[in-house]
Amino acid sequence: MIVNKLLDALNESTELVPDNWTNEHLFQSGIKKWIGDIIPVELLSRRVKDAVNSIVTLCECFEFYKEFPSLIQSPNYGDNWGRTANYIEINNRAIAEMHNNRCSNGILSSIKLLPAIPPSAKSWANCVILSQVFPNIYGDGYNKPADVENSIYGIKLNAGYSSNIINFSIEGKITQEEQFRAFNDLAHFRGLKTGFRTVISADQIKIAHIDKEDETFSWDNPEHVELWINESVRLMNLGFEAMFVDSAKHIGNYDMENYTGVGALPGFEQTQYIFNEIRRRSEKTTISIIGEKTSRDFDRFKSLGFTTGTAFINGDNYDAVKKESQDLKYIRDYAPGVDVSDDNDSGGRTYEQRINRINTALFAYEYPSDKLASFMQMEDLFPLRYDTNTHHLMMCNPSYSADGTPFSHWENLFAKEDGRRYNAKIGELFSYSLNL
Repeated sequence: MIVNKLLDALNESTELVPDNWTNEHLFQSGIKKWIGDIIPVELLSRRVKDAVNSIVTLCECFEFYKEFPSLIQSPNYGDNWGRTANYIEINNRAIAEMHNNRCSNGILSSIKLLPAIPPSAKSWANCVILSQVFPNIYGDGYNKPADVENSIYGIKLNAGYSSNIINFSIEGKITQEEQFRAFNDLAHFRGLKTGFRTVISADQIKIAHIDKEDETFSWDNPEHVELWINESVRLMNLGFEAMFVDSAKHIGNYDMENYTGVGALPGFEQTQYIFNEIRRRSEKTTISIIGEKTSRDFDRFKSLGFTTGTAFINGDNYDAVKKESQDLKYIRDYAPGVDVSDDNDSGGRTYEQRINRINTALFAYEYPSDKLASFMQMEDLFPLRYDTNTHHLMMCNPSYSADGTPFSHWENLFAKEDGRRYNAKIGELFSYSLNL
């Protein structure tokens, strides 16, 4: 129902037809299908209706739905699915529509990219993490020059969702929340889990007010804590099942000499309460909470309520990762994972090194049930242009458009024919893994 409502809001017919372009760019492993050997502009420049046709064309089912189904459920991998998942973070702000200096509709661009995300395997899930859902503190809804900061790491609560992401021109026909729900329904139909990134450093969070200036967040203020919990619960109730927590390693003032965030962090027991409340209030036992660098003191991070965490071990050493998967195989509710790359990736890795890390993430185990979680960025599937990188696009929001149009931005944001060849090689790796 929500997807049809989105199509209506975009003045598109809800009657769906098989998409020939999708079939011409098909990667297939058994009944699992996705689009590969592409560069993102080929998807991002299509209509949302084309993306929905494509998603239904890729269905693992044995019939073509002429209208998108009204009831979509998240793929069922059990309560502890997050322990073995592949997390793929999509910078939905970077792929938003850039019209001159304005930035918007990142959720529609994310929908358009979904056909090119490999679906989940038999034994483990693939999960798309959106980099931005909340407004960023400075410059939300605008792009800025490539050397001017416009960070995703500073957010506003109590202000709805980001102008970079939401299509406000159709809000009279479909709400902000329904736009996220449509994305989640389409992702779930693709066989994907979904999640979002958030921050916990107090000085990186503002609380918006209608009648007074924005207020700096405080973990000592019970009303602020309630707001943080309720904003998270609201997103879970829209269909998300994962939350990536930035600076999570330092909760309770742990290892603060390496802390690079800004402001105070929640306490240990406070965090236990917060995570438990998110799960309790949303009535979801499946929520995966992922911590940045929650990777060494296993008991600490498990008791906080994390499912997995980054920066445990990178994918350069296949044998080392395989050994860790064997050592941890009996720990089913928490184990840190394998980094292919993270949000701090400053570029510079060769395609060969990225391919090797993905190969390790997908295959370094004795049995599929032993698999560790893994963490990838958009750049690991769709290489960026030579003079930018993942971290730069988290810190800044440049338009690479030569003529002020979205098409030119999308065309110039990513690598071109070498990126296409790389994407095809990644598709081949996933094709071997999806039936395990």
